[in-house]
Amino acid sequence: MLVDHFPPAGLRLTTPRLELRLPSPEELAELADLAAGGVHDPDASPFLVRWTDAPPAEAARSVIHYHWRQLGSWTAREWSLDLTVFRDGVVAGQQSLAARDLGITRQVRTTSWLGRRHQGQGVGTEMRAAVLHLAFAGLGAEEALSGALEHNVASLAVSRKLGYEPDGRRRHALDGRMVVEHRFRLSRDAWERHRTVPVQIDGLEPCLPLMGLDAPPAAAGSTWRAKS
Repeated sequence: MLVDHFPPAGLRLTTPRLELRLPSPEELAELADLAAGGVHDPDASPFLVRWTDAPPAEAARSVIHYHWRQLGSWTAREWSLDLTVFRDGVVAGQQSLAARDLGITRQVRTTSWLGRRHQGQGVGTEMRAAVLHLAFAGLGAEEALSGALEHNVASLAVSRKLGYEPDGRRRHALDGRMVVEHRFRLSRDAWERHRTVPVQIDGLEPCLPLMGLDAPPAAAGSTWRAKS
């Protein structure tokens, strides 16, 4: 089985409304179709790499190419876990968790996107909370990084809600104009204070060597339930 050779294929995160895992080929096609259907308003791209500006068929194909490229370049030193987000069994978007030299830096970064019909319903917060639980409780991370362009109000709101603190700004040239990226940093202590989403992790331990870890961190835990 694939999971015997590549354990991340068996990794699964579960929250009250969502399931996050690597997709099957057919589910990857559904993710591509979702992207082709639109991710944002035409004049308000949240991405520095303008992959969503391509015609629908090209945008869909880029999702598939990106997914395969990230898996193909995976090493224990540097990896990106690009999980498909399922809401009630329906593909809703993608949530990524990436790291480099995780066993040394104890630092991760996140990126994500959602299909338009799933936006504005708290899904973005819940799916990022899931990978933050994986990072801090499962992988022993000490901090998580994120960033969003100034006009990406939804992403900025998710970061603030989950306890991130401002970590500076960076200017970029995009389409002949200047745009500002706001950066955020989440510490383990801040994550502990702000987490409210119950998350269950399944299939993690066999993945640890491929993520640059020899053993589960002392503080790791596979399941956390919100206090009643």
